Amino acid sequence: MADKDVKIRAQHKGDVTEVKALMSHPMETGNRKDQKTGEVIPEHYITEVNCQHSGETVLTAFWGPSVSKNPYLSFEFKGAQPGDTVTISWVDNKGETGTGEATIK
Repeated sequence: MADKDVKIRAQHKGDVTEVKALMSHPMETGNRKDQKTGEVIPEHYITEVNCQHSGETVLTAFWGPSVSKNPYLSFEFKGAQPGDTVTISWVDNKGETGTGEATIK
């Protein structure tokens, strides 16, 4: 894949931080066929997503082939402050990885 970056926005609201992330990934199930060749498109999907704040994991998600192409993830957590950094990384079933980082506003 050419672009493995995760686009992230993180905003502090009251006592929680809202994180929104968009991941570029084909998320193939292994059930579709190529329209030109008729060959089955092999499985290729994100299996694990991790979010860290100050070296501590605040979210771990285990995904499978049923998640849509270019997945969007939104969640909130407590304990962060504006200026802190949030990092999201993923790994897929082929061992490829992607990562992104954002400063909380």
